[in-house]
Amino acid sequence: MGLPTPAPDRTALVTGASSGIGAEVARVLARRGHGVTLVARSVDKLDELAVELRGLGVRAEVLPADLTDRAARAALPGRVAELGLGVEVLVNNAGLSTLGPVAASDPEAEMAMVELDVVAVVDLCSRFVPGMVDRGRGAVLNVASTAAFQPLPGQAGYAAGKVFVLSYTQSLAGELRGSGVTATALCPGPVETGFGARAGFSDEDAKDALPEVMWVPAEEVARVAVDGLARGRLVVVPGRVNRVAAALAQVTPRSLLLPVLARSHPGLR
Repeated sequence: MGLPTPAPDRTALVTGASSGIGAEVARVLARRGHGVTLVARSVDKLDELAVELRGLGVRAEVLPADLTDRAARAALPGRVAELGLGVEVLVNNAGLSTLGPVAASDPEAEMAMVELDVVAVVDLCSRFVPGMVDRGRGAVLNVASTAAFQPLPGQAGYAAGKVFVLSYTQSLAGELRGSGVTATALCPGPVETGFGARAGFSDEDAKDALPEVMWVPAEEVARVAVDGLARGRLVVVPGRVNRVAAALAQVTPRSLLLPVLARSHPGLR
């Protein structure tokens, strides 16, 4: 089973929905008739997106929250229930990255990244998946990255976190087999979303390090992601070149791969 059938009392909860992949996934789900619950810190952007999506004839709710805050995450199920909604689709998209060598890192920034990229994924799955299993329907989309298939000097913690998300989602999918609930890991390559700028490097820097053919628009990433979710796919890697690169990265000896990655990464220049 893929995506549950939309209904007035069912919602797709999308984290990191204020921009980029999260906002585009919310748009794709809304066009498919799903009500959406938008979660992020940026209230104004969420409100703008909600107005747009309501124009498609679906219910769109805004729940501002800082997902690095454990109490804020713990409160989400109750806030959704107060709206008379059940979460049938969970999209764990919120994430951030630090930039640069571990030897020059800020411990607080590193821990905040792990809290959002790793702990929040586990936390929200643990809070919302049980209800899906009880109802016998549901779908989880956890956003990882092609960084999950290789180490990434210059973004060591980010890449390791995405390895975790990929493995966690695959294990979750194995547990959910036969339950009516699916779990899919989305592993996009480079996407122009402003994510790099927030990490400390520009899209121009990233494009110097990564070939143009690897870049996939956020709209296409979202479309491919939701299509994969609807089909119950285990792993979705948007873009043919990214799929090939991910496969090659997994079989290339690390002794050969690491020097190349370290030389090309903008965070180590």
